[in-house]
Amino acid sequence: MKSKAGFIGLVGVLAFTLVAGSVALGDTVKIGLNYPKTGPYEVQGLDQWRAAEMAVAEINAAGGILGRPVEIIWRDTQSKPDIATDNATELIDQQGVKMIFGGVSSAVAISTAKVCHSRNVPFFGTLTYSTATTGTEALKTTFRECYDSWMAAKAISDYLKKNYPNKKYFYITADYSWGWTTEASLRSLTATEDEAVHQGVKTPFPSATVDDFNKALTAAQAAKPDVLVLVEFGRDMEVAIRNAATMGLKQNMQIVVPNLTLGMAEGAGPKVMEGVVGTLPWSWQIPYKYNYPRGKEFVEKFSAKYNRYPCTSGASAYTIMYEYKAAVERAGSFETPKVIAALENHEYTFLKDKQVWRDFDHQSVQTVYMVKCRPEAEVLKDKYKLDYFEILGSIPGTQAAVTFAEWKAIRQSAKKLAELE
Repeated sequence: MKSKAGFIGLVGVLAFTLVAGSVALGDTVKIGLNYPKTGPYEVQGLDQWRAAEMAVAEINAAGGILGRPVEIIWRDTQSKPDIATDNATELIDQQGVKMIFGGVSSAVAISTAKVCHSRNVPFFGTLTYSTATTGTEALKTTFRECYDSWMAAKAISDYLKKNYPNKKYFYITADYSWGWTTEASLRSLTATEDEAVHQGVKTPFPSATVDDFNKALTAAQAAKPDVLVLVEFGRDMEVAIRNAATMGLKQNMQIVVPNLTLGMAEGAGPKVMEGVVGTLPWSWQIPYKYNYPRGKEFVEKFSAKYNRYPCTSGASAYTIMYEYKAAVERAGSFETPKVIAALENHEYTFLKDKQVWRDFDHQSVQTVYMVKCRPEAEVLKDKYKLDYFEILGSIPGTQAAVTFAEWKAIRQSAKKLAELE
Protein backbone atom coordinates (compact mmCIF):
# COMPACT_ATOMS: atom_id res chain seq x y z
CA MET A 1 0.00 0.00 0.00
CA LYS A 2 2.86 2.34 0.81
CA SER A 3 4.36 1.60 -2.59
CA LYS A 4 1.02 2.41 -4.31
CA ALA A 5 0.62 5.60 -2.30
CA GLY A 6 4.17 6.59 -3.17
CA PHE A 7 3.45 6.01 -6.85
CA ILE A 8 0.26 8.12 -6.66
CA GLY A 9 2.19 10.84 -4.86
CA LEU A 10 4.91 10.79 -7.51
CA VAL A 11 2.29 11.04 -10.27
CA GLY A 12 0.76 14.01 -8.47
CA VAL A 13 4.12 15.75 -8.21
CA LEU A 14 4.81 15.11 -11.89
CA ALA A 15 1.38 16.41 -12.87
CA PHE A 16 1.87 19.54 -10.79
CA THR A 17 5.32 20.05 -12.34
CA LEU A 18 3.90 19.73 -15.87
CA VAL A 19 1.10 22.19 -15.11
CA ALA A 20 3.49 24.60 -13.45
CA GLY A 21 5.81 24.27 -16.43
CA SER A 22 3.01 25.05 -18.88
CA VAL A 23 2.02 28.11 -16.83
CA ALA A 24 5.60 29.33 -16.82
CA LEU A 25 5.76 28.83 -20.59
CA GLY A 26 2.54 30.79 -20.99
CA ASP A 27 4.08 33.63 -18.99
CA THR A 28 7.12 33.79 -21.25
CA VAL A 29 7.87 37.14 -22.85
CA LYS A 30 8.64 36.58 -26.53
CA ILE A 31 10.96 39.03 -28.28
CA GLY A 32 11.63 38.91 -32.01
CA LEU A 33 15.10 39.15 -33.54
CA ASN A 34 14.80 39.94 -37.25
CA TYR A 35 18.38 39.69 -38.44
CA PRO A 36 20.57 38.46 -41.33
CA LYS A 37 21.48 34.88 -40.49
CA THR A 38 22.50 34.50 -44.13
CA GLY A 39 23.41 36.88 -46.96
CA PRO A 40 26.01 39.64 -47.40
CA TYR A 41 25.67 40.88 -43.80
CA GLU A 42 25.61 37.49 -42.06
CA VAL A 43 28.78 38.14 -40.01
CA GLN A 44 27.23 41.24 -38.44
CA GLY A 45 24.03 39.25 -37.93
CA LEU A 46 25.82 36.45 -36.10
CA ASP A 47 27.13 38.80 -33.42
CA GLN A 48 23.61 40.12 -32.85
CA TRP A 49 22.40 36.59 -32.19
CA ARG A 50 25.34 35.74 -29.92
CA ALA A 51 25.00 38.88 -27.81
CA ALA A 52 21.20 38.60 -27.62
CA GLU A 53 21.46 34.99 -26.47
CA MET A 54 23.96 36.01 -23.81
CA ALA A 55 21.77 38.90 -22.61
CA VAL A 56 18.67 36.69 -22.38
CA ALA A 57 20.52 34.08 -20.33
CA GLU A 58 21.68 36.78 -17.91
CA ILE A 59 18.28 38.46 -17.73
CA ASN A 60 16.48 35.18 -17.08
CA ALA A 61 19.03 34.19 -14.41
CA ALA A 62 18.24 37.49 -12.68
CA GLY A 63 14.46 36.92 -12.76
CA GLY A 64 13.43 37.89 -16.28
CA ILE A 65 11.47 41.05 -17.10
CA LEU A 66 8.83 41.91 -14.49
CA GLY A 67 9.33 38.40 -13.19
CA ARG A 68 8.64 36.76 -16.55
CA PRO A 69 11.22 34.68 -18.45
CA VAL A 70 12.33 35.92 -21.87
CA GLU A 71 12.51 33.92 -25.09
CA ILE A 72 14.09 35.09 -28.35
CA ILE A 73 12.23 34.11 -31.54
CA TRP A 74 14.54 34.75 -34.48
CA ARG A 75 13.93 35.02 -38.20
CA ASP A 76 16.43 35.36 -41.07
CA THR A 77 15.96 38.51 -43.17
CA GLN A 78 18.70 37.59 -45.68
CA SER A 79 19.07 41.41 -45.85
CA LYS A 80 15.96 41.55 -48.05
CA PRO A 81 13.18 44.02 -47.12
CA ASP A 82 10.34 41.84 -48.43
CA ILE A 83 11.48 38.88 -46.33
CA ALA A 84 11.96 41.15 -43.32
CA THR A 85 8.39 42.42 -43.73
CA ASP A 86 6.98 38.88 -43.84
CA ASN A 87 9.08 37.88 -40.84
CA ALA A 88 7.93 40.83 -38.75
CA THR A 89 4.29 40.19 -39.61
CA GLU A 90 4.57 36.54 -38.59
CA LEU A 91 6.52 37.33 -35.41
CA ILE A 92 3.80 39.70 -34.21
CA ASP A 93 0.62 38.10 -35.56
CA GLN A 94 1.48 34.45 -34.94
CA GLN A 95 4.23 34.38 -32.34
CA GLY A 96 2.93 37.27 -30.25
CA VAL A 97 6.26 39.00 -29.66
CA LYS A 98 6.25 42.08 -27.44
CA MET A 99 9.17 43.78 -29.21
CA ILE A 100 11.30 43.28 -32.33
CA PHE A 101 14.93 44.29 -32.78
CA GLY A 102 17.60 43.71 -35.41
CA GLY A 103 18.74 45.08 -38.69
CA VAL A 104 22.05 45.61 -40.53
CA SER A 105 20.46 46.68 -43.82
CA SER A 106 18.65 49.97 -43.26
CA ALA A 107 16.09 49.00 -45.90
CA VAL A 108 15.34 45.94 -43.77
CA ALA A 109 15.15 48.00 -40.58
CA ILE A 110 12.78 50.53 -42.12
CA SER A 111 10.48 47.84 -43.53
CA THR A 112 10.45 46.01 -40.18
CA ALA A 113 9.74 49.27 -38.36
CA LYS A 114 6.70 49.95 -40.53
CA VAL A 115 5.19 46.55 -39.72
CA CYS A 116 5.84 47.07 -36.02
CA HIS A 117 4.28 50.53 -36.13
CA SER A 118 1.15 49.24 -37.86
CA ARG A 119 0.70 46.81 -34.96
CA ASN A 120 1.83 49.13 -32.14
CA VAL A 121 4.91 47.07 -31.25
CA PRO A 122 8.28 48.68 -30.42
CA PHE A 123 11.13 48.20 -32.88
CA PHE A 124 14.80 48.76 -32.01
CA GLY A 125 17.41 49.10 -34.77
CA THR A 126 20.71 47.43 -33.89
CA LEU A 127 22.69 48.26 -37.01
CA THR A 128 20.88 50.64 -39.35
CA TYR A 129 22.95 53.64 -40.35
CA SER A 130 20.73 55.37 -42.90
CA THR A 131 19.70 58.84 -41.73
CA ALA A 132 16.18 57.95 -42.87
CA THR A 133 15.62 55.45 -40.03
CA THR A 134 15.17 58.18 -37.43
CA GLY A 135 14.79 60.98 -39.99
CA THR A 136 12.31 60.92 -42.87
CA GLU A 137 11.12 57.43 -41.87
CA ALA A 138 11.06 58.01 -38.10
CA LEU A 139 8.08 56.53 -36.27
CA LYS A 140 6.76 56.75 -32.73
CA THR A 141 7.44 53.05 -32.15
CA THR A 142 10.99 53.04 -33.62
CA PHE A 143 14.21 53.50 -31.63
CA ARG A 144 17.75 53.34 -33.01
CA GLU A 145 20.51 52.29 -30.61
CA CYS A 146 23.43 52.72 -33.04
CA TYR A 147 24.58 56.00 -34.60
CA ASP A 148 23.52 57.16 -38.08
CA SER A 149 25.28 58.12 -41.31
CA TRP A 150 25.26 61.83 -40.50
CA MET A 151 26.94 61.26 -37.11
CA ALA A 152 29.58 59.05 -38.73
CA ALA A 153 30.16 61.54 -41.54
CA LYS A 154 30.44 64.41 -39.07
CA ALA A 155 33.19 62.57 -37.21
CA ILE A 156 35.22 61.34 -40.19
CA SER A 157 34.84 64.60 -42.11
CA ASP A 158 36.78 66.44 -39.40
CA TYR A 159 39.68 64.02 -39.92
CA LEU A 160 39.48 64.20 -43.72
CA LYS A 161 39.29 68.00 -43.89
CA LYS A 162 42.36 68.22 -41.67
CA ASN A 163 44.43 65.59 -43.48
CA TYR A 164 43.11 65.82 -47.06
CA PRO A 165 42.00 69.42 -47.63
CA ASN A 166 40.96 70.35 -51.18
CA LYS A 167 41.61 66.83 -52.45
CA LYS A 168 39.78 64.81 -55.08
CA TYR A 169 37.33 62.12 -53.90
CA PHE A 170 35.70 59.11 -55.58
CA TYR A 171 32.67 57.30 -54.10
CA ILE A 172 31.72 53.65 -54.59
CA THR A 173 28.31 53.25 -52.97
CA ALA A 174 25.79 50.49 -52.27
CA ASP A 175 22.61 51.40 -54.12
CA TYR A 176 20.06 51.57 -51.30
CA SER A 177 18.98 53.80 -48.41
CA TRP A 178 22.06 53.48 -46.21
CA GLY A 179 24.44 53.97 -49.14
CA TRP A 180 22.61 57.02 -50.49
CA THR A 181 22.38 58.84 -47.16
CA THR A 182 25.95 58.00 -46.14
CA GLU A 183 27.38 59.31 -49.41
CA ALA A 184 25.15 62.41 -49.31
CA SER A 185 26.18 63.15 -45.71
CA LEU A 186 29.88 62.79 -46.40
CA ARG A 187 29.74 64.81 -49.61
CA SER A 188 27.95 67.62 -47.77
CA LEU A 189 30.40 67.71 -44.87
CA THR A 190 33.56 67.47 -47.01
CA ALA A 191 32.42 69.93 -49.72
CA THR A 192 32.60 67.21 -52.39
CA GLU A 193 29.06 67.62 -53.78
CA ASP A 194 30.30 68.43 -57.31
CA GLU A 195 30.00 65.02 -58.98
CA ALA A 196 31.79 66.23 -62.10
CA VAL A 197 34.93 66.60 -59.97
CA HIS A 198 34.26 64.05 -57.22
CA GLN A 199 32.83 61.20 -59.21
CA GLY A 200 31.01 58.11 -58.01
CA VAL A 201 29.58 54.74 -58.97
CA LYS A 202 26.64 52.85 -57.46
CA THR A 203 26.80 49.07 -56.95
CA PRO A 204 23.71 46.81 -56.78
CA PHE A 205 22.38 45.69 -53.40
CA PRO A 206 22.01 42.99 -52.20
CA SER A 207 23.05 41.24 -55.42
CA ALA A 208 26.40 42.89 -56.29
CA THR A 209 28.90 40.62 -58.02
CA VAL A 210 32.69 40.65 -58.13
CA ASP A 211 32.37 42.05 -61.65
CA ASP A 212 30.27 44.96 -60.34
CA PHE A 213 32.98 45.88 -57.86
CA ASN A 214 35.77 45.48 -60.40
CA LYS A 215 34.00 47.82 -62.82
CA ALA A 216 33.53 50.40 -60.06
CA LEU A 217 37.16 50.11 -58.96
CA THR A 218 38.38 50.41 -62.54
CA ALA A 219 36.42 53.66 -62.84
CA ALA A 220 38.00 54.88 -59.59
CA GLN A 221 41.46 53.97 -60.84
CA ALA A 222 40.89 55.95 -64.04
CA ALA A 223 39.65 59.00 -62.08
CA LYS A 224 42.86 59.07 -59.96
CA PRO A 225 41.33 60.45 -56.74
CA ASP A 226 43.29 61.25 -53.59
CA VAL A 227 40.57 59.69 -51.43
CA LEU A 228 38.50 56.59 -52.29
CA VAL A 229 35.35 56.30 -50.19
CA LEU A 230 33.89 52.79 -50.06
CA VAL A 231 30.29 53.15 -48.93
CA GLU A 232 29.93 49.38 -48.78
CA PHE A 233 29.19 47.09 -45.88
CA GLY A 234 29.58 43.50 -44.76
CA ARG A 235 30.82 40.98 -47.29
CA ASP A 236 30.42 43.53 -50.09
CA MET A 237 32.97 45.83 -48.44
CA GLU A 238 35.35 42.92 -47.94
CA VAL A 239 35.22 42.00 -51.63
CA ALA A 240 35.59 45.60 -52.76
CA ILE A 241 38.55 46.43 -50.56
CA ARG A 242 40.41 43.19 -51.27
CA ASN A 243 40.07 43.88 -54.99
CA ALA A 244 41.13 47.50 -54.48
CA ALA A 245 44.30 46.27 -52.77
CA THR A 246 44.97 43.73 -55.53
CA MET A 247 44.64 46.50 -58.13
CA GLY A 248 47.18 48.62 -56.24
CA LEU A 249 44.75 51.42 -55.41
CA LYS A 250 45.92 51.62 -51.80
CA GLN A 251 49.33 52.81 -52.95
CA ASN A 252 47.90 55.90 -54.63
CA MET A 253 44.88 56.93 -52.56
CA GLN A 254 43.59 56.94 -49.00
CA ILE A 255 40.77 54.44 -48.57
CA VAL A 256 37.90 55.46 -46.29
CA VAL A 257 35.17 53.09 -45.09
CA PRO A 258 32.71 55.43 -43.31
CA ASN A 259 31.09 52.67 -41.22
CA LEU A 260 33.55 50.01 -40.08
CA THR A 261 32.97 46.87 -38.03
CA LEU A 262 35.31 44.27 -36.59
CA GLY A 263 33.75 41.53 -38.71
CA MET A 264 34.39 43.47 -41.91
CA ALA A 265 38.02 44.16 -40.99
CA GLU A 266 38.55 40.52 -40.10
CA GLY A 267 36.92 39.35 -43.32
CA ALA A 268 39.15 41.54 -45.47
CA GLY A 269 42.27 40.67 -43.46
CA PRO A 270 44.94 42.72 -41.65
CA LYS A 271 47.20 43.28 -44.65
CA VAL A 272 44.37 44.67 -46.78
CA MET A 273 42.89 46.79 -43.98
CA GLU A 274 46.16 48.38 -42.87
CA GLY A 275 45.85 52.18 -42.93
CA VAL A 276 42.11 52.27 -43.78
CA VAL A 277 40.19 54.91 -41.81
CA GLY A 278 36.56 55.03 -40.72
CA THR A 279 34.22 55.39 -37.76
CA LEU A 280 32.53 53.24 -35.13
CA PRO A 281 29.90 53.79 -32.46
CA TRP A 282 31.65 51.15 -30.32
CA SER A 283 34.51 48.68 -30.45
CA TRP A 284 35.86 46.21 -27.91
CA GLN A 285 38.97 48.39 -27.27
CA ILE A 286 36.90 51.41 -26.19
CA PRO A 287 35.96 50.19 -22.65
CA TYR A 288 39.65 49.56 -21.93
CA LYS A 289 40.94 52.81 -23.42
CA TYR A 290 38.38 54.93 -21.54
CA ASN A 291 37.79 52.66 -18.53
CA TYR A 292 34.13 51.70 -18.89
CA PRO A 293 33.60 48.83 -16.38
CA ARG A 294 30.35 47.43 -17.80
CA GLY A 295 31.86 47.44 -21.29
CA LYS A 296 34.90 45.50 -20.07
CA GLU A 297 32.64 42.96 -18.37
CA PHE A 298 30.67 42.46 -21.60
CA VAL A 299 33.84 41.97 -23.67
CA GLU A 300 35.26 39.47 -21.21
CA LYS A 301 32.04 37.44 -20.92
CA PHE A 302 31.56 37.40 -24.68
CA SER A 303 35.19 36.42 -25.27
CA ALA A 304 35.04 33.61 -22.74
CA LYS A 305 31.89 32.23 -24.36
CA TYR A 306 32.77 32.62 -28.05
CA ASN A 307 36.60 32.81 -28.12
CA ARG A 308 36.60 36.16 -29.91
CA TYR A 309 35.76 39.81 -29.24
CA PRO A 310 32.27 41.20 -29.86
CA CYS A 311 31.69 43.74 -32.62
CA THR A 312 29.46 46.83 -32.84
CA SER A 313 26.26 44.99 -33.76
CA GLY A 314 26.68 42.58 -30.85
CA ALA A 315 27.17 45.44 -28.41
CA SER A 316 24.05 47.14 -29.74
CA ALA A 317 21.90 43.99 -29.49
CA TYR A 318 23.11 43.37 -25.95
CA THR A 319 22.38 46.97 -24.96
CA ILE A 320 18.90 46.89 -26.50
CA MET A 321 17.89 43.84 -24.50
CA TYR A 322 18.88 45.53 -21.24
CA GLU A 323 17.41 48.90 -22.21
CA TYR A 324 14.08 47.29 -23.14
CA LYS A 325 14.02 45.41 -19.84
CA ALA A 326 14.81 48.61 -17.91
CA ALA A 327 12.13 50.60 -19.76
CA VAL A 328 9.44 47.97 -19.15
CA GLU A 329 10.33 47.86 -15.49
CA ARG A 330 10.30 51.66 -15.15
CA ALA A 331 6.90 51.65 -16.85
CA GLY A 332 5.69 48.68 -14.81
CA SER A 333 4.10 47.42 -18.02
CA PHE A 334 4.74 45.91 -21.47
CA GLU A 335 2.18 48.29 -22.99
CA THR A 336 3.86 50.09 -25.89
CA PRO A 337 2.81 53.68 -25.04
CA LYS A 338 4.09 53.28 -21.50
CA VAL A 339 7.38 51.75 -22.69
CA ILE A 340 7.86 54.59 -25.17
CA ALA A 341 7.26 57.17 -22.44
CA ALA A 342 9.81 55.40 -20.23
CA LEU A 343 12.42 55.56 -23.01
CA GLU A 344 12.02 59.12 -24.28
CA ASN A 345 14.76 61.43 -22.95
CA HIS A 346 16.08 58.61 -20.77
CA GLU A 347 19.84 58.72 -20.21
CA TYR A 348 21.77 55.49 -19.83
CA THR A 349 25.40 54.50 -19.31
CA PHE A 350 26.06 50.89 -20.23
CA LEU A 351 28.95 49.68 -22.43
CA LYS A 352 30.48 53.11 -23.02
CA ASP A 353 29.85 56.64 -21.81
CA LYS A 354 26.46 58.30 -21.41
CA GLN A 355 23.83 57.95 -24.16
CA VAL A 356 20.30 59.35 -24.37
CA TRP A 357 17.15 58.23 -26.21
CA ARG A 358 16.21 61.55 -27.73
CA ASP A 359 12.48 62.28 -27.52
CA PHE A 360 11.83 63.93 -30.89
CA ASP A 361 13.40 61.28 -33.16
CA HIS A 362 14.20 58.32 -30.85
CA GLN A 363 17.85 58.36 -31.88
CA SER A 364 20.34 57.23 -29.27
CA VAL A 365 22.69 60.21 -29.13
CA GLN A 366 26.19 59.01 -28.32
CA THR A 367 29.93 59.49 -28.77
CA VAL A 368 31.34 58.64 -32.21
CA TYR A 369 34.88 57.30 -32.64
CA MET A 370 37.30 57.81 -35.53
CA VAL A 371 39.57 54.82 -36.16
CA LYS A 372 42.48 53.75 -38.33
CA CYS A 373 43.35 50.12 -39.00
CA ARG A 374 46.61 49.06 -37.41
CA PRO A 375 49.61 47.59 -39.24
CA GLU A 376 49.28 43.87 -39.95
CA ALA A 377 52.06 42.94 -37.53
CA GLU A 378 50.27 44.63 -34.63
CA VAL A 379 46.94 42.95 -35.41
CA LEU A 380 48.59 39.53 -35.46
CA LYS A 381 50.10 40.01 -31.97
CA ASP A 382 46.64 39.91 -30.40
CA LYS A 383 45.53 36.56 -28.92
CA TYR A 384 42.50 36.47 -31.25
CA LYS A 385 44.27 38.39 -34.03
CA LEU A 386 41.46 40.96 -33.82
CA ASP A 387 43.15 44.11 -32.51
CA TYR A 388 42.36 46.03 -35.70
CA PHE A 389 41.50 49.55 -34.63
CA GLU A 390 43.59 52.43 -33.40
CA ILE A 391 41.26 55.03 -31.87
CA LEU A 392 42.19 58.36 -33.47
CA GLY A 393 39.72 60.42 -31.49
CA SER A 394 36.04 61.00 -30.82
CA ILE A 395 33.34 63.63 -30.90
CA PRO A 396 30.38 63.90 -28.50
CA GLY A 397 26.99 62.81 -29.74
CA THR A 398 25.58 66.27 -29.17
CA GLN A 399 28.05 67.62 -31.74
CA ALA A 400 27.60 64.72 -34.16
CA ALA A 401 23.81 64.40 -34.30
CA VAL A 402 21.46 66.69 -36.20
CA THR A 403 19.74 69.31 -34.08
CA PHE A 404 15.98 69.50 -33.63
CA ALA A 405 15.85 72.45 -36.06
CA GLU A 406 17.77 70.45 -38.67
CA TRP A 407 15.63 67.37 -38.10
CA LYS A 408 12.45 69.43 -38.37
CA ALA A 409 13.63 70.87 -41.71
CA ILE A 410 14.42 67.35 -42.98
CA ARG A 411 10.94 66.18 -42.00
CA GLN A 412 9.24 69.17 -43.60
CA SER A 413 11.16 68.71 -46.85
CA ALA A 414 9.86 65.13 -46.95
CA LYS A 415 6.33 66.38 -46.19
CA LYS A 416 6.37 64.63 -42.80
CA LEU A 417 5.15 66.02 -39.49
CA ALA A 418 7.74 67.39 -37.08
CA GLU A 419 6.25 65.22 -34.37
CA LEU A 420 6.33 61.43 -34.31
CA GLU A 421 3.03 59.64 -34.59
